[in-house]
Amino acid sequence: MKVYVDLVFLLNVIFDFLILLTTSTILHRRASYKRLFLGSMVGAVSIFFLFLTLSSFTLFLLKVMISIGMLLATFGYHNLKQFVREFAYLYMVSIVMGGFLYFLNVQFSYQQEGLVFYHRGFSINVIFLFIFSPIILYTYVKQGKKREELYDQIHLVQFRYRGKTYAWNGFVDTGNHLKDPYFHRPVILVEKDKIDVGGGKKIYIPYDTANHHAMLECIPITSVTVDGILKKRKILVGLLEDKIHLDGVDCILQTSIWEG
Repeated sequence: MKVYVDLVFLLNVIFDFLILLTTSTILHRRASYKRLFLGSMVGAVSIFFLFLTLSSFTLFLLKVMISIGMLLATFGYHNLKQFVREFAYLYMVSIVMGGFLYFLNVQFSYQQEGLVFYHRGFSINVIFLFIFSPIILYTYVKQGKKREELYDQIHLVQFRYRGKTYAWNGFVDTGNHLKDPYFHRPVILVEKDKIDVGGGKKIYIPYDTANHHAMLECIPITSVTVDGILKKRKILVGLLEDKIHLDGVDCILQTSIWEG
């Protein structure tokens, strides 16, 4: 059996690139094309394991290590939860793409040579790439533009409370006009477990959600900086019981923070 190492290596690089691209698109991760290519090159190293006599368990461990290397090269490491999620989606995308390729092979009786499927001298892998590459690339670029618009609304928020400095990524919500009804101080919304309130002063203000009307627990802050610039000397931090479901966002800002 002939194995064209250069062809198999090239196809593997492209497939790994598409897998990482798809993973990045699904998880809304920001990764440059340079890092995606670096990750796909790391993944393509697994091709050379075909020429080694290895046990199934050893091969499995090596592939897991390669997968970890791919993710670190592409997305870096932020926290364990995020990394595990990236790892899981990487394998799910790999299984879907690999399963589809195997389905085409069985359905149309392609001949397999190593990792490449042929029919009358033409590779089904190439057909697969021609069909799906533009779709995946288009989706990635489209979501990339949406991410850019989203991250344009994200700012570094810093303040001190009870002797401790807090630094969060804040998302500007143009629909958030929440202020306390007495002194009209703007309210920054944050998950309650992100700040140690202790025995500090608390203020309660009316707060409407989509489901109910409630009182929001807040703490007063003497000053806050946004992107290193002092924006407000008096502000409230509202403590949310619910999670903020925006990747990379710790708190919700409002446009009135920029006033005065």
